Amino acid sequence: MRTMLLICVWLLISLTRVCEFGANTSKDIPTPRPTAAQATEAHGQPSQKPDDSELQKQIEQIASAAQGHVGVSALVLETGESVSLNPRDHFPMQSVYKLPISMAVMKQVDAGKLKLDQRVRVTKSDFVSSGQHSPIRDQHPNGVELTVTELLRFAIAESDGTASDVLMKLAGGPAAISLYLSDLKINDLVVLNTEKELGQDHTVQYRNWSTPEGAVALLRALHEHRRLSETSQALLLKLMIESTPGANRLKGLLPAGTVVAHKTGTSGTDNGVTAATNDIGIINLPNERHLVIVVFVSDSPASAETREAVIAKVARAVWDKWSR
Repeated sequence: MRTMLLICVWLLISLTRVCEFGANTSKDIPTPRPTAAQATEAHGQPSQKPDDSELQKQIEQIASAAQGHVGVSALVLETGESVSLNPRDHFPMQSVYKLPISMAVMKQVDAGKLKLDQRVRVTKSDFVSSGQHSPIRDQHPNGVELTVTELLRFAIAESDGTASDVLMKLAGGPAAISLYLSDLKINDLVVLNTEKELGQDHTVQYRNWSTPEGAVALLRALHEHRRLSETSQALLLKLMIESTPGANRLKGLLPAGTVVAHKTGTSGTDNGVTAATNDIGIINLPNERHLVIVVFVSDSPASAETREAVIAKVARAVWDKWSR
């Protein structure tokens, strides 16, 4: 009987210690946090970092200076970090649309339907109006013969309207460019009219629009050379890096020597309101990542300096956030 009593006491003490150990262990071992992928699966979208909301507020404050309609979309390709403002709204592209036109031409080159050294006759009938930017028209008032490479350089690096229209014709017209964009699964970027048509009626520019997200998708496709050879991608990026217009836009406040492959777009000003002041590009960050950024400023009564400063300040804010 005494033996049974001792056994019961020993078992009671042992069970008490086990319970105490379990309780202490549960306090010492932290509950595992869900991964980003698990959080996304559980809630439908990743949680926003606290700092991201601060960047969002900063961009909204910068954009307010334009007193118009501002669209922003920025994405670090290697990490997926992003920020946006009115990302799905429609904005007139103006000369930004020379990039998808040129990409569609390079697809024809890759397919062997065009050659870069192929010479193309540019006649006076191809010239855009005198109020539109065209170094080709100004330098060769009686027409000229240029290679496809030269036309691309004029269109991208110098934003020549005449070159853009000739390239659009070589690509197969707006329908062929739309098909190319559709092939890239880009549905929120529309190219319908020639530069000459844009110059004849300022309302036409609103039919040739992009969302900030659509332009980011285009730049991402270029960076990943989707539906383009690496050689074609390299040529287009080279011409975008050499581009002379818009020195005070995306590049304006970035450190000297920063590599920016970009394409601007600018409309005229009617009744004190400018329909489009744009810049889109791929910026090489110092941490070897790539920032794709789009800033559209539309229907703004602000001065040209103010509109361009909005673009430059947005680019700098994003740079400061993600270049570390």
